[in-house]
Amino acid sequence: MKKDLRRDTLLVRAGLMRSPHQETSEAMYLNSGYVYDSAEDAASAFAGEADRYVYSRYGNPTVTMFQDRLAALEGAEACLATGTGMAAVFAALASQLNAGDRVVASRALFGACYAILKDILPRWGVITEFVDGTDLGAWERALATPAKVVFFESPSNPMLDIVDIRAVSEMAHAAGATVMIDNVFATPMSQHPLQLGADVVIYSATKHIDGQGRVMGGAVLASEEFISERMLKFYRQTGPTITPFNAWVMLKSLETLGLRVDRQASNAARLANWLEGHGIVSNVRYPGLASHPQHDLAMRQMENGGTLLAFTLHGDQATAFSVLNSLQLIDISNNLGDSKTLACHPASTTHSSVDASDRDEMNIGAASIRLSVGLEDVDDLIDDLAQALEQTMR
Repeated sequence: MKKDLRRDTLLVRAGLMRSPHQETSEAMYLNSGYVYDSAEDAASAFAGEADRYVYSRYGNPTVTMFQDRLAALEGAEACLATGTGMAAVFAALASQLNAGDRVVASRALFGACYAILKDILPRWGVITEFVDGTDLGAWERALATPAKVVFFESPSNPMLDIVDIRAVSEMAHAAGATVMIDNVFATPMSQHPLQLGADVVIYSATKHIDGQGRVMGGAVLASEEFISERMLKFYRQTGPTITPFNAWVMLKSLETLGLRVDRQASNAARLANWLEGHGIVSNVRYPGLASHPQHDLAMRQMENGGTLLAFTLHGDQATAFSVLNSLQLIDISNNLGDSKTLACHPASTTHSSVDASDRDEMNIGAASIRLSVGLEDVDDLIDDLAQALEQTMR
């Protein structure tokens, strides 16, 4: 295949590996193992002397197609797909870190990512220092001491803080660190961290890549050296593998990713502008709004404002619950990136395991709501939010 194909073509064609039957759609290989012509062939395969599949925990043709297509889209040399997004995060971190190593991370993270860095890795002797990801001075002070890994999200979950990827990557590399970024909120359509200096890009493919609430998956994208020399052995031995069926669903979903994200981002921008003018709303966080504190940076790093927004109401948790419970079209769900618009209350769901003081530092208020914007007619979404906000104001 030509190597200079454009992004929308890669979404449909990259990684295609037809069987001798020459099927149109990608083949689904629902097998766990493979057979050999002889014992000598099996021994050669396990010795790494033959380029072939040996076990689907190690590799599978359908999974390979998904990995190759996503790598082509991201502009990465290699990709490893995992069973969930958190499996991708944990495998990328755990395969690199030893007791005594130091991680510097943005404080504004998804609750499960924060728990890995704050609670799990320190039990194994890994030191984690959290900083305000939007403060380059804080990064500079933290990275004055050598570090093994720098980890952050941009935009962050749930309040959409923006980290200067290029500036932080330069400081991290000077400190000897590998830069890992969770790019879920931006998607591979809206932000390209490897081009901005990051070393590793991580996705929960459950979100926009599937985008229709069906299956779970994750992915780690990086250089061939990182994947094959630093991560592959850990991955094979610990087994965070994606199933061939889920990989096939993701392959088919990638074909429409660009269309979906464009529509969702357009809808999100309309909703953000509308919410900003509503009397019960005290603050809207959307990177595409001029009022976002890192708007200029976001527009340099991202191709659009993204598909998610957060807004905080005048009131408390009861106010937020009233709005959520009054929604008639929009669903209450902690998932995101779906074709359906989804709303959640982060303080009591996705970040409920985070200490209240830490939530305060992440600017996650009791009256904050996260909105993942879908593919519906945006005027129907505005109508639904309008009636829910109106009922709450009565």
